[in-house]
Amino acid sequence: MHASLVTKLERLVSRLEETTAELSDPLVTQDQERFRKLSREHAELVPLAERFQAWQRAEAEMAAAQSLLQDADPTLRAMAAEEIAQLTRAQALCENDLKRLMLPRDPNDDRNIFLEIRAGTGGDEAALFAGDLYRMYAGYAARQGWQMEVAHASAGEHGGYKEIIVRLAGASVYSRLKFESGGHRVQRVPQTETQGRIHTSACTVAVMAEVLEREITINPADLKIDTFRASGAGGQHVNKTDSAIRVTHLPSGLVVECQDERSQHKNRSRALSILASRLREQELRAKQEQEAATRRKLVGSGDRSERIRTYNFPQGRVTDHRINLTLYRLERVLEGDLDELVDALIAEDQTEQLAALAIE
Repeated sequence: MHASLVTKLERLVSRLEETTAELSDPLVTQDQERFRKLSREHAELVPLAERFQAWQRAEAEMAAAQSLLQDADPTLRAMAAEEIAQLTRAQALCENDLKRLMLPRDPNDDRNIFLEIRAGTGGDEAALFAGDLYRMYAGYAARQGWQMEVAHASAGEHGGYKEIIVRLAGASVYSRLKFESGGHRVQRVPQTETQGRIHTSACTVAVMAEVLEREITINPADLKIDTFRASGAGGQHVNKTDSAIRVTHLPSGLVVECQDERSQHKNRSRALSILASRLREQELRAKQEQEAATRRKLVGSGDRSERIRTYNFPQGRVTDHRINLTLYRLERVLEGDLDELVDALIAEDQTEQLAALAIE
């Protein structure tokens, strides 16, 4: 391992010791914001320190084994050579892990998200598929222990959703789901199909890191805000009050509706939060497109029009086209068992980043 990297790792291990001491300080525990920040930093440093210590142990054992290569006993020399080969492999694995752990963190990784699912081509079948995707992500959220709430939903005429926006809150939400943005395609025989023909329908998914209203400047003069009567379930309340909100951002043409809350004020606040997140996402996508002119990333382009995944019911398979991964357990995936897909996408992104660093 390069000496400069060893020096940097030694500094990070020292910083871990500092954060451990600070977290036990009563004054720190009383400051919740500082305590949360230190806790996040500590959690990030622990796996890095553990892998570095494993590398150091292998390095020490390597020195001991190499000294035996000069021994007069050929049996000891052979054992030492075998041990050196094993330690070399172990160190290489540690170095690879350390490089991944030291990659620049996405500043949005710890944020909550707004997840948008919109029915695309396919009419009623696309709306039904949007419902399937919503239940898939709801199942995954439950497995992860995340909180989920619907911000806006427009039901399909025969089930499912024309559009649904949900807020997901919890640990590492954005980092786990940020690669879900894009076109999702389903291939199956619709219930209304009498001749058993397979139809193809599509939905688009957008994952946006939650941006608080105060984090982005929106000129009030750029907003057109309309109130209207909420529709759908809700009892007598929906027939008596104009609590639903529609916010139009005039410069961009973005429109956000929110009617899930009973309070007009809460709906307005949630709609503005969604708008802020959409505007930030637009900025991020514009930046990514500029970067892609010099180096295209395989994963994480966030292009909603790009077909990223196919759900094939007749064959019971799910294929992620970005990483050429096919899983023959469609039912489990639609129930929310997404870890294998998510982990593979994260690993591919890290591999791309490491390759880019090597080139640069």
